[in-house]
Amino acid sequence: MKELKQVILVRKDLKLSRGKMAAQASHASVEAVLKSSKDDVGVWRSQGMKKSVLAVADKQELLLYVQRAEVAGLVVSVITDAGRTHLEPGTMTCGAIGPATEEKIDTITGKLKLVS
Repeated sequence: MKELKQVILVRKDLKLSRGKMAAQASHASVEAVLKSSKDDVGVWRSQGMKKSVLAVADKQELLLYVQRAEVAGLVVSVITDAGRTHLEPGTMTCGAIGPATEEKIDTITGKLKLVS
């Protein structure tokens, strides 16, 4: 059985606090899981729900990776902030891809670096 994972793409240009980034990444992860097949989620859960949080430069780069994932037939979610704290309403903060096979996801996002 192939290993499944999920990646969360976070915009670096927004300079989100750690707490805000964690909340936005969580929104993206949950939204993608809710869109995924129960079979994929079950396998992913049994494998430990591997996730990587990766940095993208800005909204344009986020949308580029989201589009590539959609073209590849992968489950994608994009999160826009409600604007209740320190971002303008409708600010696109992050997105998630998967769960899907590591091979499929790495083909699209393999060159991105982990958020540091």
